[in-house]
Amino acid sequence: MSSSLPGSVLLAPSPSGGKTYDLMYFIKGAAAGGICCSITHGALCPVDVVKTRVQLDPVKYNSGLIGGMRQVVAEEGAMALTTGLGATAFGYFVQGWFKFGGVEFFKIKAVESLGEEKAWNNKTGIYLGAAAAAEFIADVFLCPLEAVRIRSVSDPEFCDGLADGFVKMLKADGIGGFYSGFLPILAKQIPYTMAKFAVQGAAADSIYASMGKTPAEVSDGTNVGVSLGSGVIAGVAAAIISHPADTLLSKINKKGAGGDGPMMTRLANIAKEVGFVNLCTVGLLPRCVMIGTLTAGQFGIFDTVMNALGASKFHFHNPADSH
Repeated sequence: MSSSLPGSVLLAPSPSGGKTYDLMYFIKGAAAGGICCSITHGALCPVDVVKTRVQLDPVKYNSGLIGGMRQVVAEEGAMALTTGLGATAFGYFVQGWFKFGGVEFFKIKAVESLGEEKAWNNKTGIYLGAAAAAEFIADVFLCPLEAVRIRSVSDPEFCDGLADGFVKMLKADGIGGFYSGFLPILAKQIPYTMAKFAVQGAAADSIYASMGKTPAEVSDGTNVGVSLGSGVIAGVAAAIISHPADTLLSKINKKGAGGDGPMMTRLANIAKEVGFVNLCTVGLLPRCVMIGTLTAGQFGIFDTVMNALGASKFHFHNPADSH
């Protein structure tokens, strides 16, 4: 068998009989995850630029999301709102590949191990565990790209693109510079992803229950609509939970932030300087807008791409409904 995966194979429908979740299903899930994360994060790059500026310099950028955009455009031109777009689109394709693909892999393997009935009764725990494991793997790949993005947003003169930023950071800070924000990114992304998938799953189940239908009994369009609605709810919940770590992550990648010394010392210094209330609230509204929109878009695009690739998305199933 050839080790390559030609487009015709990727686009071939997954076996429908018995819903086989094989290697090709996981590749399709990973591809759909990469596409949905790259599109949504890329589209929201201007919001992310303003959010990062607010977190890095709340005194200067103190007029909210729209006011912040106007301020950036007035001072630096409209293209400043696309700062870090290359790193964002590529970084989140890689992250989405491992995150969505990983969640599908870990939750399906958990169901195969536990059996349908036990998995149904413990689906929230499976969502949480699958999301945490997948996110950790994804963050190993995302962290260097996020470090370059944040450095380029905080210092627009730093680099002329993703490749240039990598070279300059490597020369200035070594390999360790790419992972100076690894602990904050784990602290931000793992709770965020756990909340995102668990809340979205619970919200989607509630919506289907209110309709008295299962995902298999409604149209693809209805399933996408459920994904969009439950995604908004999940996004806002995940944004609130992960915001303090997101603020720390933005600041730790700013040159000289937190003084010298080990990463934990620098993080503690930054937390003291900013204060707990500010960590939890500064930039929270634009982040809720951004993550609520982004999460709804991700789940909607994920379902759409999976359908386009001929894959039937995995859903937990209550064995009692079969009898």
